[in-house]
Amino acid sequence: MNIAFTRRAVLGALALAALSPSLARAAPRIVPWLHWRASDESSTTRIDHSAWDAFLARYRIAGADGIARVRYGRVLPSDREALSVYIDALGGLPITMYCRAEQFPYWINLYNALAVRLVLEHYPVASILDIGPHQGRGPWHKKLIHIEGEEVGLDDIEHRILRPFWHDPRLHYALCLAALGSPDLPAHAFTAPGTEAMLDAAAGNFVNHPRGTRIEHGRLFVSSLYVRYKADFGGSDRAVIAHLRRYARPALAQALAHETRIAGDSFDWSLNDAKEF
Repeated sequence: MNIAFTRRAVLGALALAALSPSLARAAPRIVPWLHWRASDESSTTRIDHSAWDAFLARYRIAGADGIARVRYGRVLPSDREALSVYIDALGGLPITMYCRAEQFPYWINLYNALAVRLVLEHYPVASILDIGPHQGRGPWHKKLIHIEGEEVGLDDIEHRILRPFWHDPRLHYALCLAALGSPDLPAHAFTAPGTEAMLDAAAGNFVNHPRGTRIEHGRLFVSSLYVRYKADFGGSDRAVIAHLRRYARPALAQALAHETRIAGDSFDWSLNDAKEF
């Protein structure tokens, strides 16, 4: 999901979160989609993500509150078309014939690009949760793209491909849920050579922002991501806290050293829209 984040802003986000569906419910069960486990480790073919990079450079902005937003309302028709061309190009790749190092950024970039395109198709909208057949439940189950003859949606990418086949909790920092409470939409497209550095940077940015971790009156409050996906972060409050300490800056790490349990969690589902910036 800002060093200069004010207490008033934090309380405002919590108030919004209280009115929105929480992420605190159990995460979807991991059911590996075995078709996507295949790879060709002898492949040296690289996937071109420059079109996604160009879109991010033009429409993603960093807010003064430390949250990245998207200029959805300013996206030109030509850039919408370019985004769809990029997504269609990804869908046309025989991705199981690529090496795993290329597959990982492929799925991350595809997830984020699909989420942005969904918002653009329904904009203006207050929250991504308002998109889909069931009001307030989001588009997660909707099939959005054909790849290798299979229909694939956002939940498929996250819970049936990335989580079961990569087992890396940092992937939660790479996937943007188009919400203010979510980890930021990455500033650049993921690529195989830069994946590790980008995952670590995304983890550090979110952990050290109040929407990720904050301590109030000696009690630890975290993003609902850590509650919903607790199993991915070690399975217990102590394991989550150990993960937070790994990426926390010195002052936060010192404060976390005295924590043994999570007091509460929150998540702001308001759209990460840059219209006010």
